[in-house]
Order: sequence, then structure tokens, then C-alpha cells
Amino acid sequence: MYKIYINETPLFLCTLEEADKLGPASEQILSVPYSGKKKYFNHIFDMLDKTDRFERVVVFSKNLDKMWEDFCSLFHLIGAAGGAVTNPDGQYLLIFRRGFWDLPKGKIDKGETPPLAALREVEEETGLTHLQLGEHLLDTWHTYQLDGKRILKTTYWFSMKTTQNDLTPQTEEDIEQAVWMELDTFLQKPHKVYGNILDVLQKSKSLNTNG
Repeated sequence: MYKIYINETPLFLCTLEEADKLGPASEQILSVPYSGKKKYFNHIFDMLDKTDRFERVVVFSKNLDKMWEDFCSLFHLIGAAGGAVTNPDGQYLLIFRRGFWDLPKGKIDKGETPPLAALREVEEETGLTHLQLGEHLLDTWHTYQLDGKRILKTTYWFSMKTTQNDLTPQTEEDIEQAVWMELDTFLQKPHKVYGNILDVLQKSKSLNTNG
């Protein structure tokens, strides 16, 4: 299953069995079979550009790999990596950038692996230099438009730990704040935060709770 955020509406590409688990269609949930023609997605893009009334959109197919290949072929693909960083007190590192709470992340350089890119980006954006790389948490996808082109960005997320507390936000990347927060407190209060960032935090929280 793939979960792609388009204008903050999650689009799920999945098998029929996975679609059944996501729940039935309703006024807020659009669930449809894939037509087999990739131009079909253009109708979904146009719809999500014009409305935010759907809680989610689900497109299912017997051949998920082929549907994903068709979907990706409509975009210019970009890879990024980032980290969910905790300190010895169990607090999470969050940054405030361009009006939203976020996690440190950035594009993968040519020849760079996702784990190394994630470590580099966290260091550059927050000033942390003593980082312990943990496990791969999940991958997220979101789309946007740049110079008239549709972009699909895949971000590879990793857990990290540090004993450092001093943070230095990278202001040249429009980062206004870098702070340590109690995750439960953050999640309980309304904040401007992107859906894929919440997915990463929830995944990290579940692993830390169960681990």
C-alpha cells in the first residue's frame, strides 16, 4: 500500500483487500478501482486541486506494482531523507519552518545513501553533531508543483538519538525554531503540521512504546 499526500488529502494506492480494510466508500471517502490507464490519475489530481472535501481517496487494483509504476511515471521523482530525533528524556526534536511544525529533512545528494542523507540533514538544520542512527521508520510521499511540473517526493525516515540538548536552527533554510517537545503534549494540542509528519511521529511513538 502507498499513501501519497496531495494537497494534504491522502491518496491510497492499494490492493482490493487493503481497500476493504480501509473502510467503505462514503461522502467523505472516495474508493474506486483503477481503470488500468494512467491518465485516469489526472482526473483525481484535478479533483483534489479543486476540493478538499474528501477525508481520503482510495484507488485499488489487482496489480499494485503496475498501478504504482503508472502513477510514478506521471511525475518528476525526488528523493529526500530525514530523522525523528529523541533525547535522553524522550523528547522529540521539532522545527518550525514556513508556518508549520516539521521534522528535519532534505534532498538526497547524488551518490548519497538515505541514512547518510538523513544524518547530514539533521546536523545541518539543527546543529546536532552527536547523532546515533536508529532503524528505518517508514517512507512518506507527497506531491507538489514546481515550474509547471508535477513532483513526487519520497522521504525516507529514520529514528535517531542524541545526548546533545543545544540546538541551532538553520535560518538560511527558513527554520525559525528548533525545540525539544514532549510528543504526547504536542499531539494533543492543535498545531499546523503536515499529515506525513504526523505519520512519522505516530510511527516513532508506536515503536518506542512497544520497544
